[in-house]
Amino acid sequence: MGLTGSVSCWAATAPAKGVDSAQGEDLSYEVAPANTNQKAAPWYNQNFTLIGSKDISFGPRPSDDIYLEYEYFGRKGPFELYGYIDAPKILGIGNSNDSGAWDKGSPIFMEHEPRISIDELVGRKLGFGLFKEFYIAFDWIYDMGHNKAGRANTLYTGLGTDIDTHSPVNLSANFYARRQWENYGASNENSWDGYRAQLKYILPLGKYSNGASLTYVGFTNFDFGSDLHDEPGSPRTANATVATNVLLYSFTHLRFMAVGRYFHNGGNWKDGSQLDFGDGPFEARSNGWGYYFGVGYQF
Repeated sequence: MGLTGSVSCWAATAPAKGVDSAQGEDLSYEVAPANTNQKAAPWYNQNFTLIGSKDISFGPRPSDDIYLEYEYFGRKGPFELYGYIDAPKILGIGNSNDSGAWDKGSPIFMEHEPRISIDELVGRKLGFGLFKEFYIAFDWIYDMGHNKAGRANTLYTGLGTDIDTHSPVNLSANFYARRQWENYGASNENSWDGYRAQLKYILPLGKYSNGASLTYVGFTNFDFGSDLHDEPGSPRTANATVATNVLLYSFTHLRFMAVGRYFHNGGNWKDGSQLDFGDGPFEARSNGWGYYFGVGYQF
């Protein structure tokens, strides 16, 4: 789930008036005025979404799942917040490569992507040219797992910026170094291992007489420089790319989404490698398309 296995980070998105960040700043699904007293705070957005996924290749065997996701996002002063918490296989529906709390899998998968405005911390505008604002950026990904071998704990740390495209496209970029703790027993545990370059982009497509809006949301993560491939004959790779494309059809509270996500060396697994995890040999499938469909409610 997440940027490493769910479809969440796309979702900080249907732009509201005044939006100038694709990271999640001041973004709202609202297309009509709502009673902000119903929110935890006027700047704080949250929603629940039920998501069905198919052929998701963050491991060498694609998984299908139906799971529940809680998501939040907003901007308060220098702090830009975005994150989600997933309950994998919450309905007990998924293929043999998928597991959740009810069948000795992971009960929780979550990702949190806060950014802190350097401009606001120092009290002056640092942007220049196409770069509108600069941030200290983080991306923490945690898979609780059923045991240590099924757990992952990754922190990306770096710098971010919002980019002026002189067009309706909202664009944000982040560059991170990766600190890896648990990683499902992989050889890069407890080390600094590699980097991530990330782009997020949003394009409003239209508003309709029924009060709905249609938005394209995309983000691409390019991971590189990992030492996982160093062992002779290793089925792991130094690089991995995930490109996510979302169509979001949303009302004030109700929203529907359809997602196509392309994986190349998903999870740093080499496509076509011959593997055996103790239940018989198989060929890794870490390149190709995966899909998500979801319905959610924002409050």
